[in-house]
Amino acid sequence: MQTVILCGGKGTRMGCEDLPKPLFPIGDKPILWHIMRIYAFYGSRDFILCLGYKGGQIRDYFKKVRTWKITFADTGTDTHTGGRIARIRRHIKDDNFFATYGDGLADIRLDKLLDFHKSHKKIATISVVRPNSPFGIVGVHPKTQAVTHFEEKPLLDHWINSGFFVFNKKIFNYIRDTDILEKQSFGRLTAEKNLCAYKHKGFWECMDTYKDNLRLKELWNSGDPPWAVWRKRRKAK
Repeated sequence: MQTVILCGGKGTRMGCEDLPKPLFPIGDKPILWHIMRIYAFYGSRDFILCLGYKGGQIRDYFKKVRTWKITFADTGTDTHTGGRIARIRRHIKDDNFFATYGDGLADIRLDKLLDFHKSHKKIATISVVRPNSPFGIVGVHPKTQAVTHFEEKPLLDHWINSGFFVFNKKIFNYIRDTDILEKQSFGRLTAEKNLCAYKHKGFWECMDTYKDNLRLKELWNSGDPPWAVWRKRRKAK
């Protein structure tokens, strides 16, 4: 099964524009390599990389990788997420394919995600997670205004898009070249009740800032990064 990865992100909020975001390192490998290892563990070793900002650097790094099949698709420097998906239509071979962003890591069971997608018979499945609040919470008594308690970055009640998708190729009927995937494309699918959500309750982190990068490096250096499912299999043997 093929995996499409959106690799057009800039490293602006990472504090460095010399690298495209998917090449920011965690340990001695870029985050994109870690993402690809997760998919490869579940048997998806045929990748389509949607290149954008400084895409040549990604091509140069991964063209030396012989263990996976990689298609490098130049989808434009300033193209939105929906447009990037639209522009790789000709590369899709099967009825269903995985898709994800080039900056998120999780210990998500991709086999179960795929089974969920097939069983619900929708055009698209997104994975969702419950995030932690970026701030501590202060409890305040409604009458006396006295502080009742503090809670450090609690788990929030709502669900957010975690970026691990399964799409049927019919999705191309819902995507326009100028679309933001999460807005116009998903909006059309939602209107026709053709989008469902798979709830992932395990580890998920998005590398949106330099602080996030440091956090992921810390987890990697701990020797037991939760997204490294390929390591866990070796330990189990």
